[in-house]
Amino acid sequence: IPAAASQDDVAFYQLGPIVLGLFPRDKLAEDAKVANDGAGFDGVALAQNVASPEAVDAALAFAVDCGATLVKAGERVFWGGYSGYFADPDGHLWEIAHNPFFAMDENGNLVLE
Repeated sequence: IPAAASQDDVAFYQLGPIVLGLFPRDKLAEDAKVANDGAGFDGVALAQNVASPEAVDAALAFAVDCGATLVKAGERVFWGGYSGYFADPDGHLWEIAHNPFFAMDENGNLVLE
């Protein structure tokens, strides 16, 4: 059963210390500002949630310093948080996000319920 934090376009599942979020491919592409044409975007993004917008920007900068490509700089987003995306050297898409509506435990894990 999806967590209560789920909405029309996204379903969240608490899996111990991790959260699985299922989001329609076209909406994910739109959020990441990438083309949804199958060329380079496989419809999957891994995400790390952090404690603040500043932590988003710092994590994105660190990823770029380590060889990643910035796909979308951190910005305020439609769902009320702050996020950005990078592609790792193998081309996998990663989101770094701050969601002010989700609690984090003492270890930095999301807690939906």
